[in-house]
Amino acid sequence: MLRALEIRDMLLIDRLELAFQPGLNVLTGETGAGKSILLDCLGFVLGWRGRGDLLRQGAAQGEVVAVFELSPGHAARAVLEEAGLAGGDELVLRRLVLPDGRRTAFVNDRRASAEVLRLLADTLVELHGQHDDGGLLNPRGHRALLDAFAGAEPLVNRVRAAWAARGVAATALAEAEEALAAVRGEEDFLRHAVKELDQLAPQPGEEVGLDVRRRAMQAAERIRGDVARAHSALGPEGAEGAMGDAERWLEAVSERAEGLLDAPIAALSRAMIELGEAAQGVERALDKLSHDPQELEACEERLFAIRALARKHGVLADDLGAFGDGLRARLAELDGGEGHLHALRATLAAADAAHAGAAAALSALRREAAGRLDAAMSGELAPLKMERAAFATEIAQAVPGPEGVDAVAFVVATNPGAPAGPLNRIASGGELSRFLLALKVCLMRGADAQVMIFDEIDRGVGGATADAVGRRLARLAETAQVLVVTHSPQVAARGAHHWRVEKHVAGGITTSRVVPLGAEARQGEIARMLAGESVTEAAQAAAAALLAG
Repeated sequence: MLRALEIRDMLLIDRLELAFQPGLNVLTGETGAGKSILLDCLGFVLGWRGRGDLLRQGAAQGEVVAVFELSPGHAARAVLEEAGLAGGDELVLRRLVLPDGRRTAFVNDRRASAEVLRLLADTLVELHGQHDDGGLLNPRGHRALLDAFAGAEPLVNRVRAAWAARGVAATALAEAEEALAAVRGEEDFLRHAVKELDQLAPQPGEEVGLDVRRRAMQAAERIRGDVARAHSALGPEGAEGAMGDAERWLEAVSERAEGLLDAPIAALSRAMIELGEAAQGVERALDKLSHDPQELEACEERLFAIRALARKHGVLADDLGAFGDGLRARLAELDGGEGHLHALRATLAAADAAHAGAAAALSALRREAAGRLDAAMSGELAPLKMERAAFATEIAQAVPGPEGVDAVAFVVATNPGAPAGPLNRIASGGELSRFLLALKVCLMRGADAQVMIFDEIDRGVGGATADAVGRRLARLAETAQVLVVTHSPQVAARGAHHWRVEKHVAGGITTSRVVPLGAEARQGEIARMLAGESVTEAAQAAAAALLAG
């Protein structure tokens, strides 16, 4: 509900504070008094695109503040959350305009863009009038209006979910087809590379181990000759044999040397023991330094093969195993690709069928609801003196999508036999106003949380027709807040709250103000609307009769 509207230095308004009420709020006044200015200012704070010369002449800054009350489930709360703005039961919109044309908007005291204002406005206010180019006159919204009338939200959600599932299936199929096409382009490479890797079968850490082993064998090959010569020099043909001979020769003559050879013989004995240990150590070293020349060749061949394959594929030698696993997976994808595609195509077909089934059920509900809406419109048009007009909800085949397979449009024919067409192309100004009102009455739901504004929707009608318009506006106001700008006394008499817009000239400056009317003043205003400038007793009586009922 729009609770308050405050205007400062905008057009003809210097200071204005309005406190609107639930139900039907009526704004009346002489032509040119400034009723349209109020709507201009409200549109300004809501971010609507309107006139640019809004700042009052000579003012340093213009300002409009609109205060709305939000119900717990109001759609504006979602907009606020998405924009990262504070929410609550009260929503305060404030917008400023400067002499250079710059405009600044605030939502609950935080800066906000005009786009956020417009998104909020879509949830807060509906404007209806002869020149309404959105809302009920916009064919793009007719399907949603029919769905709301039909109570089709569960089915619409089911269709949306089915369409989303179809999208997932279609994306998976497209990606799989693209991936398979790419793999097919490199099939020869994959098969050859996998064959090479399988044949070589490199293991993690193998390249380092082979390199260490190769270096060890190369080093052993370089020193083994000297070690072997040393072993020979220490053996029976070398030092061991000579020392053995010397020891035998000395022992043979030691008895005759009267002890002179005992010490040398003992030293030779000890030396023979040390020499034996040295020879054994050299022999063990020779055993360890021994290798098969073919083993070195095989080690080098495998090491070089692993390194060459790693360079070929641009990976580290230790990563060849993982690289091979990746190639095998791509090759498996190629080999099993057709089977995978077949399964994905089946999934997509099932998703298409699910969407088609849900869309068919939704179409059936829409057609049934269209018949009820057309009948309801026929009943509403007769009291509005349009019993010869015909309203129809046309449902045509559309490209399948998240909202189903239907295109919905409201069309009218104002005279029997005349071709039907869009509301804003077929109906005249007065007829259009009544069509819009009848349609809104039929589409109205108690859960509608928007403020409805009707700008001179009763123009071009009078008498019983204007009274019928007033009664329908009052009916709408039973479940929603309605603001009406009107020149019709029959409509004004149906209001629950009444304001008069007045123009004043003081000191050569023209200003507009809005005055709330009590019971007596309200009767006088309706009498003025009936009689014109000179209000007669008959007009007063007629006004009293209208207010009575």
